[in-house]
Amino acid sequence: MSMVLRGISSMATRQVLAELAAAWQARGAESVTIESVGGVDAAKRVAAGDEAFDVVFLANQAIDKLIASGRAVAGSKVDLVLSSTVVAVPADAAQPDISSEDALRAAVLAAPSIGYSTGPSGVALQQLFERWGIAQQIQPRIVQARPGVPVGSLVASGEVALGFQQLSELIHVAGIAIVGPLPAACAIDTVFSGAVVAGSHQVEAAQRLLAFMASAEAAEAKRRQGMEPA
Repeated sequence: MSMVLRGISSMATRQVLAELAAAWQARGAESVTIESVGGVDAAKRVAAGDEAFDVVFLANQAIDKLIASGRAVAGSKVDLVLSSTVVAVPADAAQPDISSEDALRAAVLAAPSIGYSTGPSGVALQQLFERWGIAQQIQPRIVQARPGVPVGSLVASGEVALGFQQLSELIHVAGIAIVGPLPAACAIDTVFSGAVVAGSHQVEAAQRLLAFMASAEAAEAKRRQGMEPA
């Protein structure tokens, strides 16, 4: 088939979508090209409506906003993966205790630098620091990764002592150690969904792609990339 489905996603799902798109094409289905950028940028580009995308993959709430504004097709949203936020330190650093909410708060207060992303996990972390009453105190030590820059790369280079990002974005980064997920009391989990972009000329093919990506057949690839099926 010469038809190509064009998609856009946030960085968090880049690897899992690449693996699923390859599996889809291996079945003899349509070719798929998915551009992965910062989630905020991806949402803005779809909202602007200037580019011909067929599918969009973003955090659940961002997809809901695109549907509400008419930029994604109502009823086309499919929840794909659940992504958990974890803590990472440089590979040679001592690993802090993050076994409880109090322990994690103490680790944050003790860290010389703290890194997180501009994505949904970063927004949720800011809210957590506010809730803990330490946001002002640690502000000078915060290093927010620019869109598209993995927090893991800042941890690996030593620029960040304590990094927070979704496991899927950290599992393939060299030079870091993953301490573990946030404790249950303050876990930050994001559901990523896909939807058909309004104005697509390949709605039926886009829906078939999304159905495949949500199927049981896709579960193993999601786990390989540090995520769980949604």
